[in-house]
Amino acid sequence: MAQAVEEWYKQMPIITRSYLTAAIVTTIGCSLEIITPYNLYLNPTLVVRQYEFWRLITNFFYFRKMDLDFLFHMFFLARYCKLLEENSFRGRTADFFYMLLFGATVLTGIVLVGGMIPYVSESFAKISFLSNSLTFMMVYVWSKQNPFIHMSFLGLFTFTAAYLPWVLLGFSVLVGTSAWVDLLGMMAGHAYYFLEDVYPRMTGRRPLRTPSFIKSLFADETVVVSRPENVRFAAPIQEN
Repeated sequence: MAQAVEEWYKQMPIITRSYLTAAIVTTIGCSLEIITPYNLYLNPTLVVRQYEFWRLITNFFYFRKMDLDFLFHMFFLARYCKLLEENSFRGRTADFFYMLLFGATVLTGIVLVGGMIPYVSESFAKISFLSNSLTFMMVYVWSKQNPFIHMSFLGLFTFTAAYLPWVLLGFSVLVGTSAWVDLLGMMAGHAYYFLEDVYPRMTGRRPLRTPSFIKSLFADETVVVSRPENVRFAAPIQEN
């Protein structure tokens, strides 16, 4: 059993493995009181005035309590992050990393701007960790890129992947968790999907090109199959 888990872990692509490891280590560390969540959560005041810039990153690693909700999000992270990196972004690790960076930036921006809007600022002020939202963004992007895959929810009913985010949103409401977290992930996911897939088809321009300095961080190997110019192939054998 342990060997099977180890093999499964080693076979994960680099970004998925790194994020899953950081999330599990951070959440377990907080549960054991080795790390305190107060040093991790998103606090704009401390970021700007105390220069605690690490909060812009660490708030995406903590998934709160080690409960059923944590297990659900670890499953979503391990499954849909891996599916995206192995399929849609196969051989494009830098592009996948840039997608996560874009999503994290959008989510942080929404929370910061929302915290300054009257009547809704209190709701946004309660959002101190965006890890669940970033995971939900990956689910949303995957569902948009694979809309016709048939799925089943707990064996109760079947639906196509295009409705997966809405099914999970409804489930979150039923179990009493905040719908804001999932809605933020859907907003960030739709922003990426529109700018990366829809807008280029409409205009022929791609605004989300991965910067060269990010591509230089990842050594993706491009497999090119070509026919050598100086090689002659024998004529086919003709049967009598």
